[in-house]
Amino acid sequence: MTSRPLPDPGPPPRTTELRMAGAWLAVHGLADARPTPLLASRLTVRRRARVASYLILAVLIIASALTAISAFSGRPLPLLPLTALLAGLLLAQSLLDRWVRRVDQRAGATLSRRAAHLVQPGWRAVLGRPYAVFALATFGGAMALTAGALAVADPTVRQLAVIVLIGLLGATAITAMQLRHLIRCPVVAEDEESLTADVIMRVEDARELVTPNVQWSLPMVLLFGTAPGWWGVAAIAYLFLGMAALIVLRMRTPSSATVARRVVSVR
Repeated sequence: MTSRPLPDPGPPPRTTELRMAGAWLAVHGLADARPTPLLASRLTVRRRARVASYLILAVLIIASALTAISAFSGRPLPLLPLTALLAGLLLAQSLLDRWVRRVDQRAGATLSRRAAHLVQPGWRAVLGRPYAVFALATFGGAMALTAGALAVADPTVRQLAVIVLIGLLGATAITAMQLRHLIRCPVVAEDEESLTADVIMRVEDARELVTPNVQWSLPMVLLFGTAPGWWGVAAIAYLFLGMAALIVLRMRTPSSATVARRVVSVR
């Protein structure tokens, strides 16, 4: 019987990527760990995937702003193209997550051994209850602002609110898709140090995902100055309260490295 060859792990990481992996380990309190090609490759892929995700959200914001021009010109809103674009962006995010997952699978297949006591972190470990509550509160606040704009008698404000609603739902769907990927993707580790690094990457990515860039920017860009004065006051209060809550959250919650060590210590 002949054994199947291992999948091709791809080209080896460059020296720069290994050096960046070493710096990443040092920042997260793992300076004694060796920056392996496996870790360097995974960090590189995640950096590229994060940039691509930012571009997807940027396209969503720009498309929403371009659609809003129709509301000021008096022409019918091109909601069908915006919805089709949203579906395309969701597909793009799905393919992006699939690419990261395949890279992890190829990397895992090359491991000579697997870490003992492997854990599959759930949403409480990856995201945490405080960040989950913050994400839900941010989404609820943005939807409340949008609902308030929809109740305004001005048809232009209502049309802009519809665009904001579509954009918010699209951004939320993309974020939910990414969080699902972080929680369900398999652990890739060969020892306790690489297992800790795996969980750190998940926690960092999850916390980055719930930073409400679109929820804060989209209502302000499309509705501020057009909606009534009370709406503008509410929008500013929502923005400043959200920023204050995020600062407190980041100061009071344990670091991603601390969370990862707690998860790994559970046997």
